[in-house]
Amino acid sequence: MAVTGDRMTPTQWRTFIACFLGWTLDAFDFFLVLVVLPELSKAFDAPIPRIAVATALTLALRPVGALIFGWLADRFGRRRPLMIDIALYSFLELLTAFSPNLTFFLIVRALFGIAMGGEWGLGAALAMESLPPKRRGIFSGVLQEGYAVGNLLSGATLTFIFPALVSSFGENAWRGMFVIGVIPALLIFFIRYSVPESPIWEAGASQRLALGRDVLLEALRRSWPLFIFGMLFMACFNFMSHGSQDVYVTFLRVQHGFTPQLAGAINQIAAVGAILGGIVFGWLSQRFGRRWMIIAAAVLGLIFVKVWTGGTTFETLAIGGFLMQFAVQGAWGIIPAHLNEISPVLARGTFPGFVYQLGNLIASGTLPIITGLAATTYAFPDGKANYGAAMSIFMYIVFAAVIVFTAIGFAVSPENRDASFAPSSTTH
Repeated sequence: MAVTGDRMTPTQWRTFIACFLGWTLDAFDFFLVLVVLPELSKAFDAPIPRIAVATALTLALRPVGALIFGWLADRFGRRRPLMIDIALYSFLELLTAFSPNLTFFLIVRALFGIAMGGEWGLGAALAMESLPPKRRGIFSGVLQEGYAVGNLLSGATLTFIFPALVSSFGENAWRGMFVIGVIPALLIFFIRYSVPESPIWEAGASQRLALGRDVLLEALRRSWPLFIFGMLFMACFNFMSHGSQDVYVTFLRVQHGFTPQLAGAINQIAAVGAILGGIVFGWLSQRFGRRWMIIAAAVLGLIFVKVWTGGTTFETLAIGGFLMQFAVQGAWGIIPAHLNEISPVLARGTFPGFVYQLGNLIASGTLPIITGLAATTYAFPDGKANYGAAMSIFMYIVFAAVIVFTAIGFAVSPENRDASFAPSSTTH
């Protein structure tokens, strides 16, 4: 499958759909834990903060998965490691359903983090290498927002399927949710019979053999400043997403007194904004440049902060949530294409996912930082936590950091928009 011309072939469509579904269903499996936290707390007789350790472990192990599966992808191709990864996260999701105690549950969710960390880099590399260069922008936006679609699917499962599980299985209904989470395994058959290997990876096979050494180590030796920059750049991005998402429902429920249903509705409206933002800015980046559109999205985010936290009614807060996620995920939608385009050629399976997940690890303390500021520095006179003020200050700083690091990127690496991914005589 040669990557020529601007038109999408049926094979390219199938490849992209497989990569999009892989990321969407991976996110769906991740969010299933978050939507049944109260049930898990009751089942394991532990407070919700102890159950929430599972998500921290998942995030902490994601860089490990990105490194392992990225190395496999650069050495053995994108397609087979992607199938293995999907099988692994589906199996671990099913295993979660049979957790006999909290310790077992936490171990399984930590291992799930390895599989989750591997999927994004594999899918992004396979998709971006299989697409016509001038289609990367908009399809990058669609691919990245598979995460938001996974979030929406988990909420829909909670709304429409979980009540039936409760009727049938009572207090064990949460186990049924994780059984449903094994559905992504079916995607393996689609990839096996309908998706070919990356043509770019196949074209570079002879060059990898000629190097006579591990291509990842060679890429690190030649491009270590790019790896360090990529990690810090993606830390800014992960601070941006976690800072705008992790405390948001708590802000709505605790500070504004919304019911879980109303808070959830606003969160879903924000998710729609995220999906639209990723697609729109991904498309714009194809015409006006990746970095300039990231900066534009971050500037919009700075403008929207006041609307995001300053509303007092359902309608104004819903508008603020929509606009904020439109900006945040507008910037994020450019990332799959941008990271693959600046990646060292022979380490494209590793570089994007690895720097993304290392940045995620750096930003994993976002939740305690914001909640701590809300309860201390920015607390109301009566001592109650002021989440709105803490979130606003945090996001002002983060958006500024995204703008600065994106601008620094011009000096670190060419943008390489529309560049061919075919390997050259160097590792770039």
